[in-house]
Amino acid sequence: MNDLLTNLLKLQAIDFAEKRDKDAEKQRAELRALVPAPILGHYDRLVVRGKKGIAFVRNQVCTGCHMLLPIGTINTVMQGQDIQLCDTCGRYLAMPDPAEVPAAVPVAALKTPAKPRKRKAPANAPV
Repeated sequence: MNDLLTNLLKLQAIDFAEKRDKDAEKQRAELRALVPAPILGHYDRLVVRGKKGIAFVRNQVCTGCHMLLPIGTINTVMQGQDIQLCDTCGRYLAMPDPAEVPAAVPVAALKTPAKPRKRKAPANAPV
């Protein structure tokens, strides 16, 4: 992942943390110094609205707005050389670390076997 996005993710974690300590404000100031002003300004506009500034891409979908992303945008995010914005919600896009992505569970393991249903005879059926 791009160093810029890593710094933004750390900043977002501090901004949306429930508890803040003395060190958090110091770390926040250091991280804000590492991010260029135009990117920080866009991030701040999102945070002021109560939105997170970065969303992950999972299954070709932005996790911020749940909209399908164009393949070109996904390719650029996967390469990690440039930063991308979601066309719909305006959040910065990032790919989750492979260690954070849970392993896929086979569909057959999720389904429970169906119980046989007993059918009732219709009320007007001949006996």
